[in-house]
Amino acid sequence: MFKSGFINIIGLPNAGKSSIINRLLGQNFSIVTSKAQTTRHRAHAIINGKDFQAIISDTPGFTKPNNKIHEYMNKKILDSFKDADIILFVVDLALSNDFDNNKLINKVKQSKVPVLLILNKVDMVNQSILDQETELWKTQLKDVELWLVSAKENFNIENLKKRLIELLPEGPKYFPDDNWTDKSERFFTNEIIREKIFKIYSQEIPYASEVVTESFKIKNKILKISSLIIVERDSQKGIIIGNKGETIKKVGMESRKDLEKFFNRKVFLELNVKVIKDWRKNSYQLKNLGYN
Repeated sequence: MFKSGFINIIGLPNAGKSSIINRLLGQNFSIVTSKAQTTRHRAHAIINGKDFQAIISDTPGFTKPNNKIHEYMNKKILDSFKDADIILFVVDLALSNDFDNNKLINKVKQSKVPVLLILNKVDMVNQSILDQETELWKTQLKDVELWLVSAKENFNIENLKKRLIELLPEGPKYFPDDNWTDKSERFFTNEIIREKIFKIYSQEIPYASEVVTESFKIKNKILKISSLIIVERDSQKGIIIGNKGETIKKVGMESRKDLEKFFNRKVFLELNVKVIKDWRKNSYQLKNLGYN
């Protein structure tokens, strides 16, 4: 019997969804930073075994929408309930959680597929808080399977992975054995650069930025990449570039190091900056940038 299925990870921003998917896959798949709302697109990671194939979908963090991009992200999360065989609902134990009028919790309660409640960051709370939070969540979600994990410390992740494989339904092989994702090389190039933007810049700059790779080709065994950083205002363009171009140079250097590790070859990276006014509020621009 061959088992396969779609495992969709949902939760509030910065709950650790991306860290968990990276641990389950065994390599860096999603952006991980201390800032919330770094994931914008649904992307599938594929775990292949002799008699199973688990397709894990990372989703953005559910949030109160302030612009078109937030509406897009929330829709992707709610859509993820429609095509899931298993739902992982990730909660940050280190944060207080609002149970009242929580649309995400209500969707979990209505789920017709198995739901695993993942209480993440057990390494950051003491035993009394852990016991209190565990009882609170057991009261809220009586029919779900509860797991205590720490993605940071890799605690209980392997056991969680084994349990997910047990819960997979019988099904076909959706992807070839050598596939580990459904996304393109350009997608991961964009994400690696965007991760550096989140780490290097503060306040609104990372959230007002998008990355588009315009050229991606191998010449003389060197991977030559030309990418565009998009921002919303001229003042943001100046901040991205920095004094005498020093800041964008840092983004380029740190991105190139990770790109060389990711693609296992020497990389030449060219970065440019372009202003598209209020792109996050513009449906036409969002569609052009891949938010379909």
